[in-house]
Amino acid sequence: MSAPSASHSAQHGITSKPDKTIMRCAAIARRIFADCATPGLAVRLWDGSMPVRPADGEPRFCLEIRHPAALRRMLLPPSELNLGEAFVFGDYDISGNILATTGLMDHFERLRLPPSDVLWLLSQLLALPADYAAGRVRAAPHLRGVRHTRQRDRRSVQFHYDLSNDFYALWLGEQMVYSCAYFRTGDEDIDTAQELKLDYICRKLRLQPGERLLDIGCGWGALVMHAAQHYAADATGITLSRNQATEAQRRIDNAGLRDRCRVILQDYREVPPDRPFDKLVSIGMFEHVGETKLPGYFARAYDLLRPGGLFLNHGISAMKAGWRSRRTLGELLLRRNSFMNRHVFPDGELVDISRSLLTAEESRFEVRDVECLREHYALTLRHWVRALETRHDEAIRHVDEPTYRVWRLYMAGVHHGFVSGRINVYQALLLKPDAGYSSLPLTREQLYR
Repeated sequence: MSAPSASHSAQHGITSKPDKTIMRCAAIARRIFADCATPGLAVRLWDGSMPVRPADGEPRFCLEIRHPAALRRMLLPPSELNLGEAFVFGDYDISGNILATTGLMDHFERLRLPPSDVLWLLSQLLALPADYAAGRVRAAPHLRGVRHTRQRDRRSVQFHYDLSNDFYALWLGEQMVYSCAYFRTGDEDIDTAQELKLDYICRKLRLQPGERLLDIGCGWGALVMHAAQHYAADATGITLSRNQATEAQRRIDNAGLRDRCRVILQDYREVPPDRPFDKLVSIGMFEHVGETKLPGYFARAYDLLRPGGLFLNHGISAMKAGWRSRRTLGELLLRRNSFMNRHVFPDGELVDISRSLLTAEESRFEVRDVECLREHYALTLRHWVRALETRHDEAIRHVDEPTYRVWRLYMAGVHHGFVSGRINVYQALLLKPDAGYSSLPLTREQLYR
């Protein structure tokens, strides 16, 4: 993308002398990134100058400061939200490998400047133009009332998943599975890896012909279709997204599976327990439940299962609760106003695995198997980001440019979270006990055949 022209800058009221502003921005960039451990970083200003470049070799990626007010908009006040929104608005751009750049957030978190440098930096940033016109980006709706009520959850989910089926179809892969794939070697394409994941789940559940399966948060219906096609199960999926339900049912009809599977627009709290299911599964929906609602979530799942039934719960996990409890009130408030909460997953919450397993046990489930798939999600996100970037021109026919940039940045950031171990993803296989009888095999060998 080209930098704004002089007439464009004048149009937005930027009157600082170009040479002085360029020199000031170059000095700020050099000070901020002087000790940056991210390899291959370069910083380029809108005039083409490059005040920061790798010590040796070619840049792996370049942070392109696109106008005189950009650094001020990025760094005053310093927050993850401001850095994210400045990218979305086009104040700066990233050329090259965006997956390599997300470690910059670690740099900003580790940056410790002496008071004299902080005062100097503040004075330099305040001297930059402040009146550059801001862009607009779709932000989460104003959500009223207590978090994780049915009405509020429906609005939160629809904000993310009702964006555009056509947009998601561009980069998710043929089956439109919006959760981590499963790789045997790491060299599989995304469609093969997602097919492996769907089958792996059915094998973990020991799904049998004629069994009734409920998929809580079924997305576009890939798992219920796979269960019906390959395991002759009677599969029901539920979602809060109207777009997902409509597209899933269309796919089911086109595949001739209407008699064996279906997708319903329904909250998991609204599913009647009068006819228990043989198997339950929840893939990538757990992050929307909320920590205070975990007891009710697992209790509902327990009531919906027959004795001896299995529940596979797959969700992203935060770091341990002990680490989170040491956060200050300010940090908690900042998290509520984070880039992810405002532009991606409003009301989303990550719970550590120990907390979720304890709550499952308190709801009378027996934990039979727990598997970490962190590396699998990092690989999945690499596929998604590459596919999204490759199909940029098609993507912005379905969403605007700022929304495209939100998704590009958020997926790159989550990729970094998995690579660095800050977040994780687990599959927990839970059993509703039947007087001590489980019907499960003595080993896990059947999962790998």
